[in-house]
Amino acid sequence: MARIQDLLRKEVINLFTGEKLGFASDVELDVDSGRIAAIILPEKGKGLSLFGRSSELVVPWADIQRISDDLIMINTDTSVLCRRESKT
Repeated sequence: MARIQDLLRKEVINLFTGEKLGFASDVELDVDSGRIAAIILPEKGKGLSLFGRSSELVVPWADIQRISDDLIMINTDTSVLCRRESKT
């Protein structure tokens, strides 16, 4: 059994583009099922906005292809993923 904290220590690689997306910073939980719905990544190259907020990328759990000891591999076009302003 894995812990959420363990997921946040893994680097995310997009198999679709070969790009390293960074490390997961958070997860979204589906409270009805108790399962992870998505992992959250800070967007690379996005600086802080005027009010100290930055952008994050939401990767649905269904887009995760494999989780190894040190990597999370996704296979999706990141241009179609949800982007939103981070809360921190």
